Amino acid sequence: MDSPLYLRPRVDGRLEQLLGQPRLLHDLVRALGSPLNVVLPDQIADNVEAFGAVHRRHHLRGEVFFAHKANRSSALLRRLAATPAGIDVASLGELQHALGAGFTPRRVMATGPKTREFLWLAARCGITVNLDSPAELDDLVALVRRHGLPPVRVLARLSAFSSAGATILSRPSRFGTPLAEVDRLLARLAETRDAVDLVGVAYHLDTIGLAEKAVALEACLTVLADAHRHGLRPRVVDVGGGFGVDYLADGAQWERWTSELALAVLGRRPELTWGGHGYGWRAEAGTLRGALGLYPAHRPSAGHRYLAELLGAGGLGGRTLATLLQEHLHDLWVEPGRALVDQCGVVLARVLEVRPTAAGCHLVRLDLNAGDVSLEEHGVMMDPVLLPANPVAPGDAAPHGHPVYLLGNLCLEADLITRRMVFLPTLPRTGDLLAFVNTAGYFMDFSADHALHQPVARMVAAWPDAGTWRWCLDEQYWPLDAGRGPSTDEPTPTTTAGRNIPGPRLQETAAA
Repeated sequence: MDSPLYLRPRVDGRLEQLLGQPRLLHDLVRALGSPLNVVLPDQIADNVEAFGAVHRRHHLRGEVFFAHKANRSSALLRRLAATPAGIDVASLGELQHALGAGFTPRRVMATGPKTREFLWLAARCGITVNLDSPAELDDLVALVRRHGLPPVRVLARLSAFSSAGATILSRPSRFGTPLAEVDRLLARLAETRDAVDLVGVAYHLDTIGLAEKAVALEACLTVLADAHRHGLRPRVVDVGGGFGVDYLADGAQWERWTSELALAVLGRRPELTWGGHGYGWRAEAGTLRGALGLYPAHRPSAGHRYLAELLGAGGLGGRTLATLLQEHLHDLWVEPGRALVDQCGVVLARVLEVRPTAAGCHLVRLDLNAGDVSLEEHGVMMDPVLLPANPVAPGDAAPHGHPVYLLGNLCLEADLITRRMVFLPTLPRTGDLLAFVNTAGYFMDFSADHALHQPVARMVAAWPDAGTWRWCLDEQYWPLDAGRGPSTDEPTPTTTAGRNIPGPRLQETAAA
């Protein structure tokens, strides 16, 4: 029999230590219910430092803004506020949350589509507004003039880039002003300098393609130069997010699984998915058609490493993009989402039922639903980690793994936690926990809802401290001992994050 098709998740540092505390995790689920979200606030500070180190290596000034939409956690936001990082908010509620978590207005940037109420609060507080369109600029100018507010710092978000040499086109986007219309936008920004102050230009591409991002960054440098013809003095290039995460521990497992999926879609091996789902692939007359619609779960160049690779890419005159930024004294802003919460959280789910099937696998029903851990929705494939309630007998582990399908707790056929067959080293039992690791970026609470009156997962913050693990409810966490460096409302170059000192000591358990 072939070896099992594992997709073992990458687990590092604090997250690995936390999974080594099964008794604590079972106690938390017993007390607070399943599903349960656990976040690691100190890890986000380490991730900020990793991005800041890239700026320093390339001798660049700049800012790191966390894309708030990746996670709703108050603990993560409050810990982030104790670092040099800023926050990127995409709604009125996110803006209010950020201000309440300790971010001063100069460390907040508003992005995405904005209501007039959102724009009003942004202008009233004096936060930076990343303009999505000329119409949004007109709305903001009208608000500022009507209410007699000081000029608002703005960036102009651009889109529809193209290269001058080999044709590299960015894919269509519903956001931003097309590059072909930028001259009219600059003229309008010059006319409205009483209401807005252009500090830079921005882009955010829905792609992991390094070449596309490099073309966009190079185009932004040209726009900054053109702005001077209009009497404007912008200095910032904001390259958005999309730095990605390396979710899997072994790239060979990813390559093997996708190869076997192709064979299964073609009917050359037994099915690997519920109902023969192909994740975008289909068989036509014995030929594989379509495109695999999955996130590339194994990405060695991800997060801050991807940023370093982007800055090292060639630009105008053969110089690197980092060199071009340095020569023109431009600041580099970035907006990581999932990359800043890499290794920052885990979703815990209790096993409710394990049922064998005639096909030789098992159905494992969990006390959570697909909205509580939306891996399938975002196309990320990785195995959960089994945390048994009782010690596992030596004979329970199978050399070829236990194939299972993971089902949710909703009375819906579509409530599948995984459409793919998951191989686990040991068959779960009722009362065991499955830990879906590294889920803090978009998978933990992005799609959570009270479907069929099922409860939404509660959230706790946890941190190691002098041989013990401490925890508290997410909303009770405050990083009272974490420093940020210079006390100022002005933007500062990205510097070393504050010490990883734990917050409130509300609960603790002895470390194993």
